[in-house]
Amino acid sequence: MVPLSAYVILSAILFTIGTVGVLIRRNLIILLLSIELMFNAANINFVAFSHYFQDVAGQVFVVFVLTIAAAEVAVGLAIVIALYRGRATVNVEEFNLMKW
Repeated sequence: MVPLSAYVILSAILFTIGTVGVLIRRNLIILLLSIELMFNAANINFVAFSHYFQDVAGQVFVVFVLTIAAAEVAVGLAIVIALYRGRATVNVEEFNLMKW
């Protein structure tokens, strides 16, 4: 049996990687992937604690988080495609929508 601390450590590592990806990278697609990684790190915590406390509330919450993540991906990719068509780049530093 895997202890709860292993899941928490794994989740913390994944969340840290996602946070570093959001703060360092300037590619919109990488930013979206880093946010998804942070969502999944939170989901690991929800499921681990749900199993540890023998309660399904955490697993139900994961379904809602996955639904929000799917909507975020759909809207985010639509925005990325629209910006790419206008500027032919996905680099965040080259976008200044006020001067378009």
